[in-house]
Amino acid sequence: MKLRMRQSIARALADEMADDPTVILMGEDIGVAEGPFKTSEGLLEQFGPLRVRDTPISEMGFCGAAVGAAATGLRPVVEIMFVEFLGVALDMVVTEAAKLRYLSGGVYGAPLVVRASVGAGLGFGTQHSQTLETWMYATPGLKLVVPSGAATAYGLVRAAIRDDDPVVVLEPRVLYAERQEVDFGPIRLGVAEVLRPGTDVTVVALGQTVGTALAAAADAPWSGEVIDLRTLIPWDRARVFESVERTGRLVLVEESPYSGGWGTEIAAHVGSECFHALKAPIVRFTCPDVPVPYPAHLEQRFLPSVEDVRDGVAELIATSRRPRTWWEKEGYAS
Repeated sequence: MKLRMRQSIARALADEMADDPTVILMGEDIGVAEGPFKTSEGLLEQFGPLRVRDTPISEMGFCGAAVGAAATGLRPVVEIMFVEFLGVALDMVVTEAAKLRYLSGGVYGAPLVVRASVGAGLGFGTQHSQTLETWMYATPGLKLVVPSGAATAYGLVRAAIRDDDPVVVLEPRVLYAERQEVDFGPIRLGVAEVLRPGTDVTVVALGQTVGTALAAAADAPWSGEVIDLRTLIPWDRARVFESVERTGRLVLVEESPYSGGWGTEIAAHVGSECFHALKAPIVRFTCPDVPVPYPAHLEQRFLPSVEDVRDGVAELIATSRRPRTWWEKEGYAS
């Protein structure tokens, strides 16, 4: 069945709520309005206001309530309208929920899911278009997943709800309206997927950059093995290492700033564990270290493009040197 990603998420929530009466939803405008991006469409009518709860505009308040609900037997799913709004409630997620099992000696868990829309591409401006994985990246006790479309969103959301520890789901906003075939099968957290086999280079992507990587590999003079990471914490080291051992090259395509983006962690591990197999430097195609711009043409230039990846990988293979970023070539690098 073909669904938009927002429909796939709503279906995953509905199916989990039907299977498990302890699953509840909390967030701003998720009930009567059916979600700011329609990811809870029909759920209030189906499950009622006790299980689909519209909250005040107080992310710290309702995230804190969700931690308490999770500790006492419920499985709350909290929706954060834009990931930036999680900043005022980060303590509830990274200090309280993520540490509850450790601090209680395993007596209490926090089976809590925090969903947030993320990313550039729709003109929401610099304060509503970040991905901010790094807010969670260095927090023991959390898991972090990022769907790349409707096909992965369904399985990842259901797996996140079933997990006995807190999981953050970052949903690329630009993909909400995109349709994909959904088979409604489970997806295990921590397992990446090889979407396209290849022999010359391993291309690891996440979220909306999965589409960029696939398009670049489809129209390229090189053979790229494209991997959808799907889970960022914990990421699938075995699958990435195995691929790099065969191809001898690693490219990461990230919707994050060059400095401190999620690919730095993967590059460090691959550089340590697969150094003997590498034929060329590890290369990261990222966004520049600037705020997300508002004008449409600048926002599109800000994101890694199909051409950037396709031509950059070709240069990497031909020269065994890191290709310069577009902002270096155009003289914008400081």
